[in-house]
Amino acid sequence: MNRIRSLALLGAATLTAGGLTALATGTAQAADINVVRNGGFESGLADWTCSSGSGAVVSSPVRTGAAALKGTPAGQDSAQCSQTVKVKPNSTYTLSEQVQGSYVYLGVTGTGTQDVSTWTPGSGGGWQQLSTTFTTGASTTQVTVWTHGWYGQPAYVVDDFSVFGPDGGGGTDPGPSVPGAPAGAAVSGQSANGLTLSWNAVSGASGYYVYQDGVRVKTVSGSPAQITGLTAATSYSFQVSAYNAAGEGPKSAAVTGTTTGGGNPDPNPSVPKHALTGYWQNFNNGATVQKISDVPAQYDIIAVSFADATTTPGAIAFNLDSAGLGGYTVAQFKADIAAKKAAGKSVILSIGGEKGTISVNDPTSANNLANSAYALMQEYGFSGIDIDLENGLNPTYMTQALRSLSAKAGSSLVITMAPQTIDMQSTSGGYFKTALNIKDILTVVNMQYYNSGSMNGCDGKVYSQGSVDFLTALACIQLEGGLDPSQVGIGVPASPSGAGSGYVSPTIVNNALDCLARGTNCGSFKPSRTYPGLRGAMTWSTNWDAKAGSAWSNSVGPKVHALP
Repeated sequence: MNRIRSLALLGAATLTAGGLTALATGTAQAADINVVRNGGFESGLADWTCSSGSGAVVSSPVRTGAAALKGTPAGQDSAQCSQTVKVKPNSTYTLSEQVQGSYVYLGVTGTGTQDVSTWTPGSGGGWQQLSTTFTTGASTTQVTVWTHGWYGQPAYVVDDFSVFGPDGGGGTDPGPSVPGAPAGAAVSGQSANGLTLSWNAVSGASGYYVYQDGVRVKTVSGSPAQITGLTAATSYSFQVSAYNAAGEGPKSAAVTGTTTGGGNPDPNPSVPKHALTGYWQNFNNGATVQKISDVPAQYDIIAVSFADATTTPGAIAFNLDSAGLGGYTVAQFKADIAAKKAAGKSVILSIGGEKGTISVNDPTSANNLANSAYALMQEYGFSGIDIDLENGLNPTYMTQALRSLSAKAGSSLVITMAPQTIDMQSTSGGYFKTALNIKDILTVVNMQYYNSGSMNGCDGKVYSQGSVDFLTALACIQLEGGLDPSQVGIGVPASPSGAGSGYVSPTIVNNALDCLARGTNCGSFKPSRTYPGLRGAMTWSTNWDAKAGSAWSNSVGPKVHALP
C-alpha cells in the first residue's frame, strides 16, 4: 500500500511539472453550453471510449439521474474513458466531473495550447468535484477529454461530466424529458407501524415522490422508501412517481400493504451494556460438540453457525445437523433457544462463514434475505442475525435487507457483524458503509482479529496480529470512524485450534479491553481517549472454548461484564 501511494504521488508530481492546473473558480458565460454528449451516462457508454473494456455503467452509486460511470483499473491499465468533442478556436472551456474514489484524474488533450489535468488524491467518503479550465488554439476545432483512475487502486465512479464553453458546432444533449412511470412497485417489511415500499429505477429520474392513499408523503432519491407512523392492522395503498428537471412523470400502478397487528412487537431480551458473544457450531470439526443448553452462561449472544444458502437469490434456510451433533433434535434445539431467551440471552443466526455463498446484490435478493431470515426467527425463536460474509457485500442492498428485517422484527432485533480486519480499514469499504448505514439498528460489530496479516492502526502505523496493539489500534479505526463504542467488540479465537493464526491469550484480550475502556494495560499504542461504553468481546467458538476447558469465557467473560 505504501508503494502504491508513492507511485500515485510521483504521478501527481509529474502532472504538476507538466502543467497541472489548479481547480477553476470561474463560471461559464450565459451563452455557454455543455459540449460533451451523454455526460451523465444515462445512455450507457454511448459517445465514450474506455480502455481495455475497463468502463461500465452502474446504477449505484449515482449523483444525479439513474446511471454513472464505473472505471476499474487492472494491471497496467488505468481505466481511462474519453470522448472527442467539438470546440471553438481561441475559446476558454470549464472541464468538470463529480467523482468517488482515490487517485481519479480529469484532463484534456489536443487543445492546441496547453493540455491540462487535475486529480483527487483521496476518497473523501462521498462525491467530490474535479474541475479545471483550458483554452483552445487558433485552429483547434476538437479536443479529447478524459478521466481515469490509477494503477493498483480500486474502481472509481464518475457522474455529471461537463465541458462548458462556446458551441463548436457539435451542439449539446437535448434537455431532459419527463421520466416514465416506475415499474415493479412492491411492499415488504411489514411491522405494526411501518412498511417498506420498493420499485425499479427509472432512467433519467432525479428523484421520486411517494404517495400514500393518494397523498404525497415522501420525496426520496431512490428505492426503497421506509413508510413509518402507520396504524397497526391497517391496509394502505401506495404509488410512486419519478421526477427530473422536466417535471413529474406518471404514477406507478397502486400496490397495497397491510401493517401487522397484535402480539408483542419486541419479544427478545435486551442485550446487556457489555456483552460476550460466542459462535456455536452446527457441525462437528473436532471441537467439543454442544447443545445450545451446554453454552456457558457467560455468553450473552450465541451466534448459531451457519445459515444455508438456497436456490433463491438472497434467501437462507437452516438445517440442524442432528446426526453430527449426536442426535440433537429440532424440538430440543428450539426448546433450548427458548430457555436461553428466558434467561436473558440472545440466540441469533449467523449468515456466511468461510464457505458462505449468500449474495445480496439487488432489491429482490434483499427482500428474499429479509423475508427468509424473519421466517426463521419465527420458526426457531432466533433474536436476530449475524452478518459474517467473508467475500464482501453490497452496502446498498444489504442495508435494504437489514432495514426491511428490522421493520418486520421490531426494535429488539439483534444485528451483529463479523467482518475481517481488511473490511474495516476504511469507512469507504462495503462492510463499514453497511455498519454506518444501519447504525440506528446495529447491535455490535465484532471484527475478526485473526487469520490476518499485519494491518494499519488508526495512527497510521502497521501492527502485527497477536498483540494488544493490534487489537486496540484496529478497534480505534471503528471507534473513530463513526461507530458508537457500544457497537464495537473484539473478536478472537478461543484457542489456537480455533483459527489458522491470530490466537492471543485471554490476558491479552483483557488488557486490550482495559486499554480501550479505561486507558490502562495498553501496549505501545494508547488511544487519545477512552471508550467506557465498549460493547465487549467475541470468540470463535463456544465449542473450541469448551474443548480448552472454557478458559477463554471464564477469563474474558468476567472482564467484559465488569467494564465500566
